Amino acid sequence: MYNTLAHYEPPREELHTNACRELGIEVELKVIAKSLPAADMFWREENSRSPIGKRPDKEKLAVYAEYEVKLLKEAGVEVSYETALQIMARIQQIGFRFEIYGDSLPALELVKNHGLITGLISNIGEDIEQTCQDLGLQPYLDFKVTSFEVGYDKPRPEIFLAALEKAQVKPEEALYVGDQYDLDVVGAHGVGMKAVLLDRSDYFTETTDCPRIHSLTEIVEYI
Repeated sequence: MYNTLAHYEPPREELHTNACRELGIEVELKVIAKSLPAADMFWREENSRSPIGKRPDKEKLAVYAEYEVKLLKEAGVEVSYETALQIMARIQQIGFRFEIYGDSLPALELVKNHGLITGLISNIGEDIEQTCQDLGLQPYLDFKVTSFEVGYDKPRPEIFLAALEKAQVKPEEALYVGDQYDLDVVGAHGVGMKAVLLDRSDYFTETTDCPRIHSLTEIVEYI
């Protein structure tokens, strides 16, 4: 869902850069942007090991701090655990919201106009109903499957199989669109689904085993 249908506002790289600057840590925004995928990989691995949202508060804080440490290390900056917690706390104080991408609703409208069943698979550790309502997604979604509900994250097959069951279609009849190759494409292919990689930032240039699009509205070419 995030980075596919919706995004952080302000962008995450801006949040981290500004929080660091307020604490006297200088790091370039574009460097942070390039470092996010590596830190996100750590987050996904931790969440796969044990859902972060369901952990005790002390353990959650430890993961948040380690995420920031890894993010900044990837950007060439070493910080302590304590400083990492200060940065994360400042990000929470600054605040952010989720906004829908401009192409999301038009793309979903195109899909629905083809009479297709449309669903959402998300590695989110909480109920997603209110978020979908706030973003205006509800009228376009026939079902939703989350790691909060299923107990497994992408790319585990269980979450994709749960979606297929809700849609009541065979794997070869389904098309999955996602923005992370290792989670979305690998996971979909693993259960026999076709996959399209949404690459808004032209990051996955070497991908050859699935179509790659830069805007969701391009999906109409594959349905």
